[in-house]
Amino acid sequence: MSSKEVTVLASAARTATPGAVTVATGYAIGVHVVVDVTAIVTAPSITVVLEQQDVTSGKWYPLLTSAAITAVSTVVLKVYPGLPVAANVSQNDVLTETMRVTVNHGNGNSITYSVSAHLIQ
Repeated sequence: MSSKEVTVLASAARTATPGAVTVATGYAIGVHVVVDVTAIVTAPSITVVLEQQDVTSGKWYPLLTSAAITAVSTVVLKVYPGLPVAANVSQNDVLTETMRVTVNHGNGNSITYSVSAHLIQ
């Protein structure tokens, strides 16, 4: 088994939802998405949404959504066949050829974070 790391969003202070980032998963069957929050101002709140794309229709459908992240922390979202399902944390599923990561901001308070995807083959 091998993995490949992809930078989804480099570390930066943000106050608004950045654009969704599309990740070509290739032959990966699973992923660990790491959200590393290193600084906050007041009371920010973000949620991370993982989606997959149906190639035929081009439509995106949900795979996993994190709980609200409101503090300095490292949150890992996991998708892999056979994983126990845990709400907002892990999903028993396989990846399609393309996934998308969106970080939704619940308010305009500053939060510094990075997001990476570790594709598992």
